[in-house]
Amino acid sequence: MQALQFLINTVFNLFLMVVILRFWLQLARADFYNPFSQFVVKATNPIVLPLRRLIPSIGSIDTATVLLAYLVALVKLLLIQFILIKAVALPHSFFWAGIVVVKEAFSLLFWILVIRALLSWFSQGNNPIEQVMHQLTEPLLRPIRRILPPMGGLDLSVLVVLIGLQFLNILLSEWFRGF
Repeated sequence: MQALQFLINTVFNLFLMVVILRFWLQLARADFYNPFSQFVVKATNPIVLPLRRLIPSIGSIDTATVLLAYLVALVKLLLIQFILIKAVALPHSFFWAGIVVVKEAFSLLFWILVIRALLSWFSQGNNPIEQVMHQLTEPLLRPIRRILPPMGGLDLSVLVVLIGLQFLNILLSEWFRGF
């Protein structure tokens, strides 16, 4: 059972990250012709495009992608519940699916920040993935750079966001432990 639970978690979390990335790329107005962006769009188009026919966007918010992220998290929770306890608790699953999406978004942000930091050490700046990572994270890092200047040539804004993200993750975990 643990192997099946691991497989379900891994597959659904990876797809959920791609769906969240699609939403984030749209919010950040990242370059959609970038190879990395094209992968994300092509991986999610078969499900997002039919959903868009049913659910229109609200302003700049792509509600079809948000709904898809929620549904992926919900199906993951329902599958795991069914495998572990042979029953499904729908009311709780509807609530926890939203929490799963938020926690996965935090996890994705963490890894993109780490990848961006590592690429900044080794890359010469002309990597297409690095350009998308820059477009995704710069709106979060720019306000911190205004407050915290570079020290000795080091940009500590990524570290500040990572610490804040870890703080929020722990805070959410403690808060939801009561449920």
